[in-house]
Amino acid sequence: MRIVSLCPSNTEILACLGLTAQLIGVDHYSDWPADVKKMPNLGPDLNINIEKVIELKPDFIVGSLSVPGMEKVVERVKSLNTPFLILDPHRLGDIFDDIIEVGEATDRYQKACDLVDWMKERIEEIQQKCPKANPPLRLYWEWWPKPVVSPGGKNWLTDLSEIVGATNVFADIPEDNVKSDWAGVIQANPDYTMVVWTGIPLKNVKIEKIINRPEWRGYPFAKRDRIHILEEGWFCRPSPRLITGLEHLAHILYPEIFPEAKSFI
Repeated sequence: MRIVSLCPSNTEILACLGLTAQLIGVDHYSDWPADVKKMPNLGPDLNINIEKVIELKPDFIVGSLSVPGMEKVVERVKSLNTPFLILDPHRLGDIFDDIIEVGEATDRYQKACDLVDWMKERIEEIQQKCPKANPPLRLYWEWWPKPVVSPGGKNWLTDLSEIVGATNVFADIPEDNVKSDWAGVIQANPDYTMVVWTGIPLKNVKIEKIINRPEWRGYPFAKRDRIHILEEGWFCRPSPRLITGLEHLAHILYPEIFPEAKSFI
């Protein structure tokens, strides 16, 4: 099967199912595993070069609606005479379902089931070890700074927060993402600031810019030891790599209980 992936999280799911060798083209932002960076680049996920996709003659296309704006690409994919699967995950349970669905479509059903079982087992192990703080630690997840965009209640980061005994400060807003401002974050009263800018490498996010935001000065969540710059690939992508992100999050909050992330997928 000749497979094209149009989103980094899809590429990662396919790789975890042992299908890297069957990939013939990926979107511009797919960067894990490292071998996929050598494959034909089909452009950014919001502006896929459909003509190049056609040239590759895939047997199967895996698209996504996980990023706002992908709808136009999906409509183009649906117009092609090629089998496709469009993933649209929101919560952690949706990601499990997506992995199984990809496994069914690519003759990797049992491997997909085993992968999901491993994810659930690891989640249970971490959840059992996390302290049950009352009230729970409040996490502000920053997906983007201007405008301020953060995950809402309908997002896997709300689930990851709860697994480690914390809460997403915007969990009560039943949306995939929430647009706020600096004043709104202050009002939400977080204990920690988790910075994971979508599509931006870790090295390009400078903590000094966050510490020095005039509106935040004096607030505990804006102090250096309360701000954590996180790996985008471990938190923003609805793929099995979220488990490494979860392990890292547990380590940040409870370093005396959890060593650094050990899965590194």
